[in-house]
Amino acid sequence: MEDNAPQQSILRRISTKIIGLPRNINDPSIFHKLSLVALLSWIGLGADGLSSSSYGPEEAFKAIAGHTYLAIFLAIATAVTVFIISYTYSKIIERFPHGGGGYIVATHTIGKSAGVVSGSALLIDYVLTITVSIAACGDAIFSFLPLEYHQYSLVFKIALIFILILLNLRGIKESVTVLAPIFLLFIVSHVLLLGYGLFSQASAIGSHVNQFSTGFNGDLQVIGIVGVLAIFLRAFSLGGGTYTGIEAVSNGLPVMREPKVKTGKRTMMYMAISLSLVAGALFFCYFLLDIQPVQGQTLNAVLATSLFGGWPAGIFIAAVIIFSEGLLLFVAAQTGFIDGPRVMANMAVDSWFPKKFAALSERLTMRNGVLVMGIAALFLMIGTNGSISFLIIMYAINVFLTFSLSQIGMAKFTVKTRKNKEHWVRYLLIFIIGFVLCFTILMVTIYEKIGEGGWLTLIITLAVIIICYLIRGHYHKIKKAMKKFDEVLLLSSIHLVGHPNTKPVNPKHMTAVILVTGYSGYGVNTFLSLIRSFPGLYKNIIFVSIAEIDSGSFKGAEEVEALKTSVQSSLLKYVMLAQRLGFSADYRMDVGTDVVETASHLCESIAEEFPKVMFFTAKLVFRHETIFHKILHNETAFSVQRRLQWKGLPVVILPVRIDI
Repeated sequence: MEDNAPQQSILRRISTKIIGLPRNINDPSIFHKLSLVALLSWIGLGADGLSSSSYGPEEAFKAIAGHTYLAIFLAIATAVTVFIISYTYSKIIERFPHGGGGYIVATHTIGKSAGVVSGSALLIDYVLTITVSIAACGDAIFSFLPLEYHQYSLVFKIALIFILILLNLRGIKESVTVLAPIFLLFIVSHVLLLGYGLFSQASAIGSHVNQFSTGFNGDLQVIGIVGVLAIFLRAFSLGGGTYTGIEAVSNGLPVMREPKVKTGKRTMMYMAISLSLVAGALFFCYFLLDIQPVQGQTLNAVLATSLFGGWPAGIFIAAVIIFSEGLLLFVAAQTGFIDGPRVMANMAVDSWFPKKFAALSERLTMRNGVLVMGIAALFLMIGTNGSISFLIIMYAINVFLTFSLSQIGMAKFTVKTRKNKEHWVRYLLIFIIGFVLCFTILMVTIYEKIGEGGWLTLIITLAVIIICYLIRGHYHKIKKAMKKFDEVLLLSSIHLVGHPNTKPVNPKHMTAVILVTGYSGYGVNTFLSLIRSFPGLYKNIIFVSIAEIDSGSFKGAEEVEALKTSVQSSLLKYVMLAQRLGFSADYRMDVGTDVVETASHLCESIAEEFPKVMFFTAKLVFRHETIFHKILHNETAFSVQRRLQWKGLPVVILPVRIDI
């Protein structure tokens, strides 16, 4: 045991060096310091949408092999679809200014069942955001390396995921700021690539028009308009990866600078314009330069080589352009670490996920969520061997499942609130069009790719939904079983009469310190159990509680102050109860993200003030405890006990039986 403290200290120092020093929650400017302006939001969240131009248009263009003139229609349809979906999500930002995206929208407009489906799909989606982006990043960078080096591609991709995990454990703003130059390099290099690509073909516009006309008329004669539409619809749907990052902005509103709605809508506008221009221009360039797939290279790498290969140092220029694309994909993977843990936290607050996923670390990041997202991405990357084609299929299905639920939910909400909106018919029409587009892409993708990876994403998503229902069912049983403690609270309020003991606590007397949460039957039962177990021993009773800052309360200074007030109010009720039972009573409280560490420090200071002290806390005890219970219920009582006992302080854990 003696060797353990130095070891902990060393580990602590290493952790602080890598992740950074703890944040000061009581700093009134903390929310301003951590929030992102529209430009940084565009980098941190919009990069996901913009980077999808690296693989979405490529998949769509490959699907029209032999009918390349359809690239013109794909360019127009892609740009229109981007603006329609972006517009609908701007309206979602207005309606749900605290973020949450598809999960919150589906829950509040359709119902809890739709919400858990959308939330589960979103979680898989954000794991895939990380995996797809890193896989495409590796493919882009290795496009300019000899084929014999491609065997190291998977190791390279795994290393990138580890780097992102460490960056996000430090904090969102830090990680986005570090990645900002990469984003700007992509913008500049692709303005050069696409601008020169279109400009270089301006003189041959006549021949390209003839090529378009010949191809279109030839197909009309051979396969007819229905055949042309079928090929176009299939390619359009398989290019659904182009739109996969649009929702990220509405999910990430909590990290944006006030006014959040204005910042969010501006970020959405930046992303819509940049994505539609880049994706549309790529389709035009593919068609105009007659780009064909090359083994070991992405289509964008082939395009860059075709344009600059004849220049002096042209291969170097092409390599820089594709390298910037690979780096942007690395930035885009960041979105999965920003929004995935946030969706997980929202679901944890609603009891679909273990409550611990709503907790914040001392760096004010959702550390548990970051680690789960990163580990899941690693498993998926290894399991699929980093195959971008396989991963995109999984990605698109879950994205458009969430998109479809969000569109139909907002359409329903628009009809429901039509009396309060002047142009509700116009909004309804937009949401219906958005639903038709998203649902069509979803159905075609499932139909076309169910045997090529589509089945896997459906099974994984279904498994997550089932797990969510099991978790929620367990918490519901706990809530129901604990109602008996509320009866104790009711009885105690009836029988407590007489004058309270208002004498101040005396440090010379025996003192019992009880760790409580909110004022409830559970806490009152713990207090009464203490009295029954140690009758007449303690003269002083001190109630201790921690105002835990989690993802739900960490939304602004007002929410934090409201939390402090609520905790203080609960403690005063406990003090009044103890005083009416004849005890001298007082309370102590503190604010923190880590309940165990904050409570331990507070108890140590109380022990210095009251030498004759005993600490008490409670723990739920189940008839048949399993690993499931350990995951869903934190071990706060045991952790506090270990910390305080190490300091030589006595701690008693009072068992609270739950008969389930």
